Amino acid sequence: MNTSSPKTIVIIGGVAGGASCAARLRRMDETAEIIILERGQFASFANCGLPYHVGGVIEKEDSLLVAKGPVFKERYAIDLRTRHEAVSIDRNVSEVEVRDLESGDSYRLRYDALVLAPGAGPLRPPLPGIGLPGIFTLRSIADTRHIKGWIAQHAAKSAVIVGGGFIGLEMAENLKHLGLEVTVVEMLPQVMPPIDAEMVSPVHAYLRAKGIKLALGAAVAGFAQNGDRLEVQTQDGSVHPADIVILAIGVRPETALAKAAGLTLGERGGIRVDEQMRSSDPKIWAVGDAVEVRDRVTGSWTLLALAGPANRQGRVAADAICGLPVAFNGTQGTAICGIFDIAVASTGASEKVLQRAGVTDYEKVYLHAGHHAGYYPGAERIHLKLIFRKSDGRVLGAQAVGIAGVDKRIDVIAMAIQMDATVYDLEEAELCYAPQFGTAKDPINFAGMIAVNHLRGDDPILHWQDSQLTNYDLLDVRDPDEFADGHAPGAINLPLNSLRSSLGALSKDRQLAVYCAVGARAHNAVRLLRQHGFVASNLSGGYTTFGHVNSAL
Repeated sequence: MNTSSPKTIVIIGGVAGGASCAARLRRMDETAEIIILERGQFASFANCGLPYHVGGVIEKEDSLLVAKGPVFKERYAIDLRTRHEAVSIDRNVSEVEVRDLESGDSYRLRYDALVLAPGAGPLRPPLPGIGLPGIFTLRSIADTRHIKGWIAQHAAKSAVIVGGGFIGLEMAENLKHLGLEVTVVEMLPQVMPPIDAEMVSPVHAYLRAKGIKLALGAAVAGFAQNGDRLEVQTQDGSVHPADIVILAIGVRPETALAKAAGLTLGERGGIRVDEQMRSSDPKIWAVGDAVEVRDRVTGSWTLLALAGPANRQGRVAADAICGLPVAFNGTQGTAICGIFDIAVASTGASEKVLQRAGVTDYEKVYLHAGHHAGYYPGAERIHLKLIFRKSDGRVLGAQAVGIAGVDKRIDVIAMAIQMDATVYDLEEAELCYAPQFGTAKDPINFAGMIAVNHLRGDDPILHWQDSQLTNYDLLDVRDPDEFADGHAPGAINLPLNSLRSSLGALSKDRQLAVYCAVGARAHNAVRLLRQHGFVASNLSGGYTTFGHVNSAL
């Protein structure tokens, strides 16, 4: 511990980043005075659990409290002041003006170090009717009380969720659990906007199978009251009636306090900080949803409302305040969303992020593998997209969708990205195997192998989205019954088992794009064809990916 560390540390905001910072500070300095100012009624609560409390999965509100009030005082000797709002910062004298929201009194609080952890607030765009009763956002425990109360008091039977991101889909699931008819209205043509469109296609089908109505590509124009019900009006002229409306269209960093104090804000609107989470004022640090951080893959500044990075940032800020040589090395946005029984997860850069950043040195592969051995009962398919750098094979990102095993695979790839690993490393990764947990060659290994085969030139890959695909003859090597059930337009069918005896039906003057159901048989076919003098490439992910891509168009 650095004996020159500040003695009075004020933290504004007491949820993930702020509470984590306070607890770490106490562990590092027993003598410091640590004060948390939280304008809400609760500190250190699990806001990721809020939708599940609304739906009754988490029955007790008390379960959402990660650290109850007395813990701060009794275990950590931290002065937690809930319902106390920081209204201004006077950097010249290192003081914060505070208002007691219960009494209305104001006072000034001196600091040696100040940590801003105000989080982000839900967006409420200035649309007609946005203030009507029955339209809610979800960001706090108080919000869950209001939503649950409205549903009970009005015997709500239908809901419209505006926004198809994490919170929107989690709320859709939980309101469906309560027996409500649910419609998700999303202005983009897909839910889960951070995920590449073709990877969300199975999610759309799954949600509809669960009875969730999807209004995609539908921007909200306004809201209206029609008798006892609300109406959500979209720009295409559609009207979606509901007894309750949940706005889940994103969040905006809470930076008013920082801006008024003259702290530097970044290009994305968040508080600009260095690697030690220090703001433009050497006495002021900032953590959590309100700050801009570096993307580990692209190097660009980004805003990220995730609890994991916020907690790590709180710890880094605490150590920096105590004089330790620490750094927050950026984020790769590792995240997962559970929707009924399906999971959608990602880490690193998506293809759309790379394209926005102007990155062209990348390739991708698709696979659709079982989450454990197929001969063991209960195997579920994982749809996986792996993105890597063409020049050296460095792993850049991954996305996965499936009923089981999704989190495990994305976690492995997340660590690979953090360690600057390559697809060659994934090919060689030694992972747990027993038939009920995985396969001897895990989907992670398969993803690495497919990528490495491409980079080595053994099995060149193409994609259904490639414009140059029109220059290829499509060869379907599935069995005739599979071909008859559906195939890509213009494809010819030569089943793998009889391909050697059918080579005369193919011209070596034409390039071949080969596919099967998921890519494995096509790999064998490509190896065979290339050794017989044909120019052949594998359509990554096979006919399954073809379906996803076409559904996303």
